[in-house]
Amino acid sequence: MTRLGSNQLPHQDAVIIGGGFYGSAIAVYLAKQRGLKRIVMIERESALMTRASYNNQARVHNGYHYPRSFTTAYRSRVNLPKFVHDWPQVVKQDFTKLYAIARRNSKVTAKQFERFCRDIGASIQPAEPALRNLFEPRLIEDVFLVEEYAFDTTRLAGWAARELAESGVQIRYQTRATAISRGTHAPLEVLTETKQGHAESITCNYVFNCTYSGLNQFVGDFPGVSAGLKQEITEMALMQMPPSLKGLGITVMDGPFFSTMPFPARELHTLSHVRYTPHLHWDDHQGTDPYDKLFIYDKATRVDRMVRDVGRYIPEILKAKHVDSLFEVKTVLVKNEGDDGRPILLEKHTGLIGCYSVLGGKVDNIYDILETLETEHFTSTDTQADTTSGVVNA
Repeated sequence: MTRLGSNQLPHQDAVIIGGGFYGSAIAVYLAKQRGLKRIVMIERESALMTRASYNNQARVHNGYHYPRSFTTAYRSRVNLPKFVHDWPQVVKQDFTKLYAIARRNSKVTAKQFERFCRDIGASIQPAEPALRNLFEPRLIEDVFLVEEYAFDTTRLAGWAARELAESGVQIRYQTRATAISRGTHAPLEVLTETKQGHAESITCNYVFNCTYSGLNQFVGDFPGVSAGLKQEITEMALMQMPPSLKGLGITVMDGPFFSTMPFPARELHTLSHVRYTPHLHWDDHQGTDPYDKLFIYDKATRVDRMVRDVGRYIPEILKAKHVDSLFEVKTVLVKNEGDDGRPILLEKHTGLIGCYSVLGGKVDNIYDILETLETEHFTSTDTQADTTSGVVNA
């Protein structure tokens, strides 16, 4: 499959495609816990974690967000303490987090939400009057104080850069993987192309496709993922909050409502709205590059509509100032559109032995990925022996 005129890197144990949080964590895990010696990461941007890992609400979930998907909620509840323990330097805890239940158009009542939180073991208590007074009582049934945190993506990227360097992982920045195929003299072969058009062929034992929105954008023998994917161009507004809201995170459940959270990387707050955050959507398929669609999209903000609607429930939001908006492609599993679940996708491509595709919708899902990989057999080219299993050391 190697193209004439392309360079060939020495044979690698693994190629990781995508330098977001999932790609970085998996690369560190393979090097430190599974003993793989030669790992190359392919990242199309000029730095780690600058796309979907950055352009999101930076929420460390504790289960509250998923009353219609018990499995997703429970896994978040189990994983949050692990994430806080393993990445304490990136987690922001010094703010008050509130969940409010709307009186109308909500898929869950206040009593149902309380019972759901008890079922998954998540802390919940009535909000004090001063906090409740921020909400319009005609539209909000109840307000609860909960435990939920935010993460600083820039600090998380700093962790990744240090750990990858210490693990000896080579990173090819501004480089795109174009094809994944069976190798002639090796299990797998990956073709890459730099921003300047320079081609390179990499043979390897394993490939981890951690490209999030780009999961299906490869030619060669790559079959694509079997699960149906939906792509959305989304807008996350960055707001400077008034003093009354600055130390708060607020989520209104469960329907066409909104959420605002601290965004530690910019010392601002995100504002997202179920109705206005998604701008454009389509069913994913090979040949329609989501990043190309995002590049040509006009990115006209809808923040005025967000603020107007949020202002009906929380009048103080009308004093907030719009500073910026983060536009990104969000990828979800079609099968979970009805229950709003966010399970991980870890697909082992049986027709392309050693090739895995990974889609994770939340940072805490990384533990579910690593637990699954514990059952997999990985062999280093240098040792040609099974490596031992272990728990990732973040």
